Order: sequence, then C-alpha cells, then structure tokens
Amino acid sequence: MTTPTDTNAVELAITGMTCASCANRIERKLNKLDGVTATVNYSTEKAKVTFPETVSPEQLLETVASAGYAASLPPAPDAPSASGGSADSGEVDPTRPLRDRLLISLVLTIPVVAMAMVPAWQFTYWQWASLALAAPVVVWGAWPFHKAAWTNLRHGATTMDTLVSVGVLAAFGWSLWALFRGTAGTPGMVHPFEFTVERSDGLGNIYLEAAAGVTTFLLAGRYAEARAKRQSGAALRALLEMGAKDVAVVRDGVETRIPVEQLAVDDEFVVRPGEKVAADGVVVEGSSAVDASMLTGESVPVEVGPGDAVVGATVNSGGRLLVRATRVGSDTQLAQMARLVEDAQNGKAEVQRLADRISGIFVPIVIALSVGTLGFWLGTGGGWSAALTAAIAVLIIACPCALGLATPTALMVGTGRGAQLGILIKGPEVLESTRQVDAVVLDKTGTVTTGQMTLADVVPAPGEDRDEVLRVAAALEHGSEHPIARAIVTGAEESGLELAAVEGFTNVEGLGVQGVVTTSDGESHAVVVGRPQLLADWALPLGPELEATLVQARGTGATPVAVGWDGKARGVLVVSDSVKPSSAQAIQRLRDLGLTPYLLTGDNAEAARTVADQVGIDPANVIADVLPADKVNVVARLQAEGKVVAMVGDGVNDAAALATADLGMAMGTGTDVAIEASDLTLVRGDLRVAPDAIRLARRTLSTIKGNLFWAFGYNVAAIPLAAAGLLNPMIAGAAMALSSVFVVTNSLRLRGFRAEG
Repeated sequence: MTTPTDTNAVELAITGMTCASCANRIERKLNKLDGVTATVNYSTEKAKVTFPETVSPEQLLETVASAGYAASLPPAPDAPSASGGSADSGEVDPTRPLRDRLLISLVLTIPVVAMAMVPAWQFTYWQWASLALAAPVVVWGAWPFHKAAWTNLRHGATTMDTLVSVGVLAAFGWSLWALFRGTAGTPGMVHPFEFTVERSDGLGNIYLEAAAGVTTFLLAGRYAEARAKRQSGAALRALLEMGAKDVAVVRDGVETRIPVEQLAVDDEFVVRPGEKVAADGVVVEGSSAVDASMLTGESVPVEVGPGDAVVGATVNSGGRLLVRATRVGSDTQLAQMARLVEDAQNGKAEVQRLADRISGIFVPIVIALSVGTLGFWLGTGGGWSAALTAAIAVLIIACPCALGLATPTALMVGTGRGAQLGILIKGPEVLESTRQVDAVVLDKTGTVTTGQMTLADVVPAPGEDRDEVLRVAAALEHGSEHPIARAIVTGAEESGLELAAVEGFTNVEGLGVQGVVTTSDGESHAVVVGRPQLLADWALPLGPELEATLVQARGTGATPVAVGWDGKARGVLVVSDSVKPSSAQAIQRLRDLGLTPYLLTGDNAEAARTVADQVGIDPANVIADVLPADKVNVVARLQAEGKVVAMVGDGVNDAAALATADLGMAMGTGTDVAIEASDLTLVRGDLRVAPDAIRLARRTLSTIKGNLFWAFGYNVAAIPLAAAGLLNPMIAGAAMALSSVFVVTNSLRLRGFRAEG
C-alpha cells in the first residue's frame, strides 16, 4: 500500500462522483493537504495520491469524506498476482442497481405520461393514480440526482443534477400543493388539450408527468454512461490475462508444473514450442524464434539463444528453451505495461459534460429569475398564491425534458450509424476530444501495414530461373512453422507453383532450413534456405548481385532469405510487412481534416522511413525503435508541445499510448487490450475509417450542441410566460414536447452521414 520512503503513494477507489466537476472538487480538496499531490479520474473512479510521512492514508479518506464522497484503500499488494480474472468473474455488475432503478422508474412513468397527454384516458381519479405512480419515481428514482445536487450545493456549485433536482422537486411539490390545497384533486379534473394563454392561479394544474419523465430520461442517459465507464478497467484485466497461467519449473533436476504465481527469481523453467514465456528471464539452453509482437508490435520473430533475454507473455515459435527467471510477478514487463495503461487512464483529463457546463450558468440564473418573479408579484400586490404560482412555474418550465434526450439520442443515432460504417464510439467524452485534434500518431505494424509477413520479391542469381528458385525454397520452407517460411510458401502458392518433393528436412535453429529437394530437371539436390550465414557455412558464395540485393533489402527494413544448392547461391527472396493499399489515401484524408500525421514504430528507422515514404508522411515525423513506454512518452511530448493528439494502434504495446492520447483509436483487427484502452474502435481494420470516425464524431458533437441549445431554448422562451403567470399545463407540455421532438429529429439527421468514397 505504501513504501518505506519519505514519500508514499496510494490509489484510492472513489465512490459518489456524478460528473467531472466532482473529480475536480476532490482533487482540489486533497491537494490542499501539505505535501499531497493527487489526480482524480472520474472515468476510472480512482485517485492517485502521493503523500509525505506526516499524512496518513486515513487522513486522505477523511478528506474525501469531508468533500461529500467516499473513498477506500486498495486491496493487499499481492492481489494483482491472481491476474484479476477469477475475482472479476464473480464480481457483481456495479451498474445493476442503476439499471433496476431505471427499469422500475420506466414502468411507473409510462402510464403517468400517457394519462397526462391523452385527455381520453383521464378517468375520474386519474390525477391521484398519477401521484401514486410518480411519487416513487420522484423520490426514489431521482435520488441520485437529489443526492448529487445536495453535495454540489454544500460546495456552492451547480450542475445538471442541480437543475434536474430543483425542477423535479418543484414540479412534484407544486403538484402536491395543487392536489391537496387547490382544485387539482377534484374528481373529474382534466387537462384539456388547448393552447390558450391566460392568467390563472395554477392550483388546478399538476406536473407529475414532467417530474417523472425528466427523471426517467436522465436515468437512461446515466445508465448508458455507467456501462461505458465500466469498460475502463477491462484493458488492465485483458492485459493481465495475457500472461501464462502455469509454468514447468526445473528444481533439483525434476520438472514440475506449478502456478505462475509461485515462480521465484532465479528459478529455471522450460518453454516448449507454442507456449508462452512465463516470466522475464535469460535463456540458459536451446535456441528458438520468439514472437515478441506483444512487446514490439513487429511481426518478425526474434531469434534467441543462450544468454539472450526473453520477456514474459511472448510466444515461443520454435525449439525448446530453458529460461532462468530474472523478474517475476509485478516486476515483469507485462505488469509494467499494465501500470502504464492504468497511469495513462488515471492521468487523462476528463471533459466536463456540456450539460453540466451550461447548467452551471443556467441554474443560478433560473433560481434568480424565480426569486425575482416571487418578489415582483408580492411587491405589486399580486398575493402569495399568484406569486408562488409564477415563481414555481419558472422553475418547472426551466427544467426541460429534452435535456435528458439531447446527448443520449445523438449518441444513439451517431454510434448506430458508426457501427454500420465500422466505427464504435465509447462515450460522450470521446466526442469532445475529436473537436480540437490536430495531430495523429499512427502505429506502423498492423495499422499502416498489414502486420503480416509477405513475399515482396524474388531475385534470382544471373542465369537462374525465378520460379524455380521460389519453387525449391517454398518446398523446403513448407516443413517450417516460422512466419517467414509461411510467407514464402504462400507466395509460391499464389504464383501457382507446384511444390517439389523434400527429403531429410532439418531445421537449423536460428539460421534456416536444409534438406534434399527434387528440382524441375528431376534430380535431387541438397538445398539450404535461410540467413546468408547459413549459406556461408556451406561455402555457397552469394556474388555481387545478390549481395547488393541483401543490402538494399535490409536498407528498407525487409528480411532477405538466401537460397542455394550445388555449391552456388541461386537467389534471394525478400520478405517484408507490406503497406495496406488504403493507407496512403487514409493519411491524405487525415491531412484534409487538418491533422498532422506521425509514424511511430518499434521497428528500425530504415523500415519506418520506407513505409513513411510510401504513404506520404514527412520523414521528420517518423519515430522508430520505440518500446511501449517510449510510445507513451512520444504522445506526452506532443501534448506538451500544445498538440491535441489522436493515436491509432492495434497491439498490446500500443495500449498505454492509446489511453494517454486525447483520442485513442484501435484497429478492430488488433488485440482486445488495445481495443479496451481506446476511445474509438475501427472494426474493419481499414485506416480509411479513421478520418471517417473523426468526421462522424465531430458531426455527432455538433448535433449534441445543437440539441442542448434547443433543449434549453424552447423552455427559456417560455420563461417570460411563466413569470407573467400565463403558463397553463398545455403550454408547458407543448414547450417540452416540441423541444423533445426537435432533439430527436435533429439527432436522426446523423443517419444520413456518409463515409468518403
């Protein structure tokens, strides 16, 4: 929980926050303590706090409680070693209480609204039935809004919760007054369907449908947001699940399989072909190709042998390895990557909801107008009844039903249209991030390129036949599972070549393959395919032409494979990760949107520059040879330079950078970790979807802004009528209905959004 140093660190779980302003309030309160530095994240509901020895963790909890929220200390330090899987699987869905509150409120609200809006359904005692149905919604259903409003009030702040609570309680309170002290409770009372503007004392009017309707609309929006927020921790759970679950450890010469949590530093363990490396370590025996794409993002396996370091969760593609563990548990690179993702999520500034920002200005004005209306009527001798009627009418009309629809409807239509186009949008905060994005960082492998090794070229030695060189090489490589071998075999099959017969196949670990192949002339030859070093061991010189091909291939980041038999090198096959056909067009469209593209990769600089040249990225904006932590640093550096950064990636190694960026976009063909850590998911894996996603997000955001304007606008226009005492139930209902209809209609326009050709 803490460390025995002058400065301790702890991560608190916070409950009770309803908006980003709550997080800011807790953060300010904690930072007022001497020596304390705190960052609070609304999305993950966590506070990351560093504090001196003079401050105890209990003081931190008390400080959060004094701000009106609740906090708890993290579980014991050894809890994460369980991978988070089993604990999470038994965890109760935290959104379930909110879902239950929404469903019950919805069932009770529907008949209340139906009776108020359809005079034919207003039976003799309908108003009392409405009261019985609406009361639980207003008191219990809207309790989260009332509680948040009270907390905000204690701190002198107003948000949308305040507006909702005041409006709902005003409508309900006046309805109670009208029912018990006015004429609204009279048997046979009806709300006629008319639009007359006339002054009345308001004691025959009830607004139960407004109180219940607003509550239910907003509960629906809050539930949708809560479900999106719950995904924040999924990236960490997915990352921890990537590690090996058990390991074959060698102790006293005996191989025993144990849970990976029991592995200790300096233990030696066995990694068979196809298995995951259980922990970070150093190879003691054996050699193999290790798929390190989880760490580097690059598709070419890394050849390892005795003395070479290997990383936990990477996959052994070839021979048997004996590895000595150097880092286990929370010290492994996998665990460090999980911390990078979590730190990025905790450090990501949350955008305050537009409705909260507007409400912060709108609520005090409405309350002031209501009080002013009350004072005016009393000052002019209008009497308490007329004064209260007008004052409360101002509060009622100022709480628009459409406010609850403004964001959810636009999001629903926008995300629905996005899904049709292969774009998944996680939440409203995502949309605000797209508005000012001016730089886009693109991971190379799997994003700009295909992420798979393909045969790029076959260069025969002078006098040799290209197809024969490929046919012989592919025949021999057919016995290997190495990704480069598979690329050569696929290339031959796509060329329509029939593979030759092979005898005596042997895998030369780390160098290539050898065997006896029957060539097209019907004769058998001892053939070697692999690294130039393997041909040199067989005394098969490449010659100047093939040497030049090797240099050129390596200069572009490709992998050259030499082929030889009968004392002579016969050709070189060039294998590389090819650029997606659509990448150049996608990057041009990003430029057209005002974004500056950057290419980021763990690959070497030559390969990165070659790809950048093919897709039209400025060489000055190419960053190569980077590890996951470096990717985070690159994004943070661009942000420090004042840029609003979007990041597009697909691998585990991109997850932390995706979470750090202002807008994270994951390729849907990538890993679950990257997808969970991102804000947008591009389902098809086509980079051209990225500019479409930004355009759709910007269009959806502008629609939400328009909705909020009209949601307030219709009702603001009716405030003078309310203040003048000219408001009747149908005028109120009409204003609310018109604003709601406009909001829904305006949102439906997003269905016409089209992707670029």
